[in-house]
Formats: sequence, structure tokens, C-alpha cells
Amino acid sequence: MRPYIIANWKMNGSFDALDEAWGIDEAAGEYRDVDVAICPPATLIAPMADELSYAKAGAQDCHQAESGAHTGCLSANMIGEVGGTLAIVGHSERRQDQAETSAIVAEKLIAAQKTGLEAILCIGEPLDVRDAGEAESYVCQQLAESLVGDIDPAMLTVAYEPIWAIGTGRVAGESDIAAMHAACRAQLVERFGDVGAGVRLLYGGSVKGENAPQILAIDDVNGALVGGASLKAETFAPIIAAAAQ
Repeated sequence: MRPYIIANWKMNGSFDALDEAWGIDEAAGEYRDVDVAICPPATLIAPMADELSYAKAGAQDCHQAESGAHTGCLSANMIGEVGGTLAIVGHSERRQDQAETSAIVAEKLIAAQKTGLEAILCIGEPLDVRDAGEAESYVCQQLAESLVGDIDPAMLTVAYEPIWAIGTGRVAGESDIAAMHAACRAQLVERFGDVGAGVRLLYGGSVKGENAPQILAIDDVNGALVGGASLKAETFAPIIAAAAQ
């Protein structure tokens, strides 16, 4: 399947940062066999969508409702109206900081897909769960609970991000990544049948140009969800290049 590299800019980036997006777009144009997307702050989705030629623009979250009294939130339809084609749901920073449960995440995932957005579902375990030897069961349960309802696997990408590796410089060992992705793949096949074998599984957590070739070569790692290294074209482009290999 085609590798998929997604930039999650989080709460970083002003209009001046659009120059970096154009640089990323150039890299996406150079490596046409790799799907590339950028999820900037909401204020930058529209200008990115208008100008990107090869990469896609998306959102870092969407609300589960179509409209209503939800101050500060964006519906999936609003994201689509300004040119966004995907939405991240269930990122650990929202699960932790905004107290989002897997039930809420499942609702957001369905809302995104109903509006025509691809859903990027994030899952991952905290350090204490990893140290207790319960990471696989924890993540598989989180995955199952986040995939409740009428979900289209063709519009789904799953990103495994061990929470303890996000922005810390720590990266899960290759054997640990392989084991977790194999477990997630089995869970997806159980949920969707043979179609589940075609859902892309991404790894996230301190992915950089230096370690991307090794990570992307692991079985069932179909791409990466990248945070800090995605803010600059010069550090993100090598990850796209590694995916092309």
C-alpha cells in the first residue's frame, strides 16, 4: 500500500509558517509515490488547502456534532468547507488534556467520515502501562472502543503513538513497534474482515529523518504521524524521502 506521512503541527505556526508548508509540498511533489498531509492549526487550513498542489490539508480535531452551542469547536463540515480533507481524532493530548474518552472519539470519527473527511485515529499507551507489560492489551482495547458504529475502513487510517515517546526524544524499540502494529493489524482484520488488512497503520513518537528509514521498514508500519520534525520542511522532507524507499 502507499506510504502515508502526516504532519501534525499542533498549536504551532502562523501565516509566516506557510513558507514551510510550500517546502513540504515541493517534497511531496518530488516523491509522488508517498501520500503527504499537513494538519496545521485551524487558522491555516484554508490558505494551505488553496495553495498546496501535492500534499493534503487537514484538521487536528473535529467535533462530533454538526452544529450547535459548542464554543471554540469546529464541525467536520466546517473543515471540509475550507478545503480540509482529513481530521485527526483521538490524539493522546486531547484524550488527556480534554478528557476525551474512546466513546467520544468514536463519535468524532463517524462525524468526520459522514462529511467526507478521512479520519486519522490515534491510539497509544502511557509509560506505566508499557512498564507493566500491558501495552498491547491496552492499545487493542482502545482501538476496539474507538471503532464502534458505522465506520468505513476505506476512509480510516490508524496511528499508533506511545504517549511516552511523543516529543520526548524516546522512540519505541523496533521489536516493540512491530509487535504493536501486528496486534493492531489483527484487531483491524477482526473488526473489518479482510478489508482491515488494507487500513494503513502509522507510527508516531519522535520520528525524525535519522530514524525514519528503520521505523518505516518495519512490517505493518505504513507511514508516520510526525510532530516536531514536521514544522520545518528541511526536517520533514527526509521522512518523506525515507517513505519513498
